[in-house]
Amino acid sequence: MLKNFWYALAFSTEVAAKPLRVTALGQEFVIYRTAAGEPVVMSDLCVHRGGALSDGWTKGDCIVCPYHGWEYEPGGACARIPSYPMGTPIPRKARVDAYPTEERYGFIWAFLGDLPEAERPPIPPLPEFDDPQYRAVYGNFQWNVHYTRAVENGMDIAHTPFVHAGSFGNPDKPEIESYEVEGVEWGGLATVTLEPPPPTGIWGMLYKNKERRGVRTSAGFYMPNVTRLEVHLPIGNMVILTCHLPVDEHTTISKWLMLRTFFTQPFFDGDSRKRAVAIFKEDQPTVEAQRPELLPYDLSAELHVRSDALQISFRRIRNECLDKGWGIDTHLIQTEFSNKKAVVIPSPARREIPELAQAWVMKEVPIQKNGERK
Repeated sequence: MLKNFWYALAFSTEVAAKPLRVTALGQEFVIYRTAAGEPVVMSDLCVHRGGALSDGWTKGDCIVCPYHGWEYEPGGACARIPSYPMGTPIPRKARVDAYPTEERYGFIWAFLGDLPEAERPPIPPLPEFDDPQYRAVYGNFQWNVHYTRAVENGMDIAHTPFVHAGSFGNPDKPEIESYEVEGVEWGGLATVTLEPPPPTGIWGMLYKNKERRGVRTSAGFYMPNVTRLEVHLPIGNMVILTCHLPVDEHTTISKWLMLRTFFTQPFFDGDSRKRAVAIFKEDQPTVEAQRPELLPYDLSAELHVRSDALQISFRRIRNECLDKGWGIDTHLIQTEFSNKKAVVIPSPARREIPELAQAWVMKEVPIQKNGERK
């Protein structure tokens, strides 16, 4: 899992003044809206006694810890400690990690990392979102895979004729034309022509008087976990942007947005969601059975062919990020009763406030039973 990227943690419709807990990248986050409706993303951990802020409530623009009533501003600084006598200064390190937050495309995005603003990779582009010709629908799909396997499946062109043979894949025409990966900022895209089987049902009726020809299809990715699929159908265009959110190393929630220029009446939204979920369910058994579960760092660990060019591009960029030290630090904490993994993703404030930088060093070093640091 990677830090220093924007992650879509929730749908806009899920976030209100009442705090919402979200698990991502092995860490707990809390999301809420200020009095003005602006979204805020913080670590779901009060620095006082470890209370869950998501179990608390909002007070103006602040979030209140339910344990001892500490109040935190949207930037993470503690604004009030009820047990302090009036006028007592609050320590600078009395704060929680707060992450840069943006609301875009119907998602709440948080920059999970400590890079300065000028050095941060951007949120992936989606120009179609503002086009009034498109109708938007959203959905979730959870599966037991490492997020990188879900990402690669989302851009995999060659699996369509086989995994989706019962729907839009054509096993009689599995050939994939040679393609070039178009390099985009922090990602890659490719376009090919697929030849799906004749449609059935209501779709077959719609295609009845239309000329059968190949379907121009574009697929690709944006780091670290977003895939884009664009399909040019005879009846209109469809774009699917999917944010494959890593909950932990073994669980992924694919949060998807589908845009379509056909059947734009709300009546057809249910059918669109049903079809999107059906596609994920066709993928699920194969992807969850992949071994190894974690994507190999070594490109030679798996055999690649020319139709894997998008996945190879993704792996190379991912390896570059890992080489930069952008991998998430996960530490095994041994207790008397169990072994647990601890994850702390630093926020930009940790670079700006010396006391917090030291606190980060102390937090990320596990303590053994005898009190000695590993």
